[in-house]
Amino acid sequence: MSTPTYPFTADLRGKVALITGASRGIGRAIAEAYASAGARVVLAARKPDGLEATAEAIRTQGGEAMAVPTHVGHPDEVEALVARAVEVFGGIDILVNNAATNPHFGPILSAEPSHWDKTFEVNVKGYFYTARACYPHMKQRGGGKIINIASIAGKRPQPGMGVYCVTKAAVLMLTEVLAAELAPDNIQVNAIVPGFIRTRFSRVLWETPALHDAIVQQIPQRRMAEPEELVGLALFLASSASDYMTGAALPIDGGLLIGYPPMTMP
Repeated sequence: MSTPTYPFTADLRGKVALITGASRGIGRAIAEAYASAGARVVLAARKPDGLEATAEAIRTQGGEAMAVPTHVGHPDEVEALVARAVEVFGGIDILVNNAATNPHFGPILSAEPSHWDKTFEVNVKGYFYTARACYPHMKQRGGGKIINIASIAGKRPQPGMGVYCVTKAAVLMLTEVLAAELAPDNIQVNAIVPGFIRTRFSRVLWETPALHDAIVQQIPQRRMAEPEELVGLALFLASSASDYMTGAALPIDGGLLIGYPPMTMP
């Protein structure tokens, strides 16, 4: 008797995906992967230069991409972004909430009200605004996928990043609430929970030798990841292979959250 196989193919042809924070790092890697899988991608970020560079790279590879500079913390800009996506590509099937900020580094009690406001504006409200704006278009098309990029910082406090940690914990709960409320409309909402990824956003952590060494000693795989290493999970959550999964928060952290470092047996 032959052993059955269950191949996974991320076929996103005919789908429209909106990715925020798409000008670099994790957002760009996901956008390029979705385009390669056949999706037409709508790219959003505050600064137009890097955004257009991502769009051009996708077009060069034969994909379809549209860049729309957007501050996701401003609901009017988000509504305009989604309206533009629907106007050009006809709808939205997949949303990746990835845009994030972290203006405060230090003890949480030293954070100013402006730090709290700015971080929540982008990291939490921005995720909500984009989900709210995309929802009616996903419902109209019979369902959809919302993928929130959370962080291990939402599960375990990180030194000097208290405000950021609180917002990422909020993202995890927002994921569960949206998953429960949107399930009747065949919209799956899940979160990717990255560990330490080598991006421009985390540059100070991997370019400072003492910080880098302290961090990797906590990771069983003894290294940080590259943005491309999140792509497989992002493709799975955007595809029909994950149709019965919703409300999940999936760590991709080299084993950091399990907290069990490698040992050499005697």
